[in-house]
Amino acid sequence: MTQRLGVIADDFTGATDIAGFMVENGWRVTQLIGHGPAEVPADVDAVVISLKSRSCAVEQAVADSLAALARLKELGCDRFFFKYCSTFDSTAEGNIGPVTDALLAALGETFTVICPALPVNGRTVCHGNLFVNGVPLNESGMKDHPVTPMTDANLQRLMAAQARGQVGLVDYQAVLTGSPAVKARLNELKAAGVNYAVLDTLTMADLPVLGEAVSELALVTGGSGLGAGLARFATGGQGAALARELGAPVAGGRAVVLSGSCSQMTNAQVAAYQHRAPHRLVEVARCIEQPAAYAAELADWVAAQDSAPAPMLYATQPAAELARIQAEYGAARASEAVEGVFATVAARLADQGFGKFIVAGGETSGIVTQALAVTGFHIGPQIAPGVPWVRALDKPLSLALKSGNFGDEHFFSNAQEFYHD
Repeated sequence: MTQRLGVIADDFTGATDIAGFMVENGWRVTQLIGHGPAEVPADVDAVVISLKSRSCAVEQAVADSLAALARLKELGCDRFFFKYCSTFDSTAEGNIGPVTDALLAALGETFTVICPALPVNGRTVCHGNLFVNGVPLNESGMKDHPVTPMTDANLQRLMAAQARGQVGLVDYQAVLTGSPAVKARLNELKAAGVNYAVLDTLTMADLPVLGEAVSELALVTGGSGLGAGLARFATGGQGAALARELGAPVAGGRAVVLSGSCSQMTNAQVAAYQHRAPHRLVEVARCIEQPAAYAAELADWVAAQDSAPAPMLYATQPAAELARIQAEYGAARASEAVEGVFATVAARLADQGFGKFIVAGGETSGIVTQALAVTGFHIGPQIAPGVPWVRALDKPLSLALKSGNFGDEHFFSNAQEFYHD
């Protein structure tokens, strides 16, 4: 491959999600934490930069994304991918639309695609509408998301509300006909002044078709499914086994489960794991009132447990209890306090020799990764679609960073089957 793809991911789990799918489909991938200096092997096919820009202020999201674009150019990337969640997590203000517009302007381009679909995890797009396991987005659990509640399933309307340009659709009939038909439709839309083309996608088999059709665009946007399609089109899936070896979990070092997500699936995963392993609820009030002392107490509790199965700390709550907590303390205050305690706990445990961190939730994954001072990752084997083990570039640490609704009920146990210390 003569070209190198640069990926800008709007959260940490999203970054490992797309990196994992690219590796499974044959590319070598390095993931960087933020846009600071870090070494990147010369022979990688893609570089993924992880940001925490999904739910911050629009201005900050745009600035961070443009800085990541500049860094990727320095690293020799000549095509670019803005990666967001397969449930299009955003509000009427952004951040997907404003970041897309800023990246297009910086690249001197006026046209891109919108493709969040990930059929293997139940995210499909039909007639421009996004579905989660066959249910319209706004009728799924995403309607209750604490930060980005999704109240509409139509991607054309969602994008039009937060971006400056015109939105069009490549319908499923074109996708079924093949890449030439998709390319022709994209050219029609661009000639008509459309800036963003939503891509209908119903099966994983559609993704290499779309990958071929968009492979020459300077910028594409979407979820990890399109990343898988680009890699599969380019490689035919060859080379995946070697790439996975680089990111296999480290030998030695104890493991811990840290769960901050309150998604429906993570609630089920926490409930299932409670029957198998030591577990302790992270109390919001104590995170707010005495964060340092409470973090030390929690870290000591984890260290005192048996090493296998890995003990679990969780702030995961069902929707009704989450609503009560947010009403009492405020959503932002509660979230920031809990994340701060998770960060301190992770750093203390790493100092005590813990080497494997299984983390649930995008925000929690971001804060834990930053607390561990990791600069980047090798991408390893997938535990579940979109959730690979990753290994730090510069220290003996491995992490499994899980987006809220990914994985099945036994994810936390399954993750531990990938190593035998």
